[in-house]
Amino acid sequence: MGGARATREQIIEAADRLFYRQGYEHTSFAAIAEAVQISRGNFYYHFKTKDDILAAVITARLAERRRMLERWEAEEPTPAGRIRKYIEIPLTNRADVQMYGCPVGTLSTELAKLNHASFAEANSVFTLFRTWLRDQFALLGHESEADALAMHVIAFSQGVATLANAFRDEGFIWREVKQMSDWLTAYE
Repeated sequence: MGGARATREQIIEAADRLFYRQGYEHTSFAAIAEAVQISRGNFYYHFKTKDDILAAVITARLAERRRMLERWEAEEPTPAGRIRKYIEIPLTNRADVQMYGCPVGTLSTELAKLNHASFAEANSVFTLFRTWLRDQFALLGHESEADALAMHVIAFSQGVATLANAFRDEGFIWREVKQMSDWLTAYE
């Protein structure tokens, strides 16, 4: 049973990586099976459809982001410090961001364009971030504008990821993260 579970996790990890790097639509069963080095028959034992794999990837991404936010709450004593961790995501992941954009934003955008049934589920990661950031701004005493501030920070992050991907400019990421971090000091 542990072997089957490990294979399933390997499939999810490979699909996540491929969806991020080449997009959901352009990733085939064969490409995922090849990345995991299993036969298509073994692959179908775990996932019957590509949409089943997508659902598992979204669930894994959501769980991973929740753990990340919990870790930040344990490591950072102040709400501003925790928000700053979020602001630094494009910098922390700058190599991947320059090559592929934001994994959350690119998948949500692609599924929206496809009018895919899983769009709302993929968007749940953004909802998680929005709620968490709103809570952090409320803790800073900005409850009445917390949601707008949360959306501003998410928009910043997505804009930086998109332009960093378009221009492959690491200096741009550094400058924008510093500017957003400086902006945050007005709300501390």
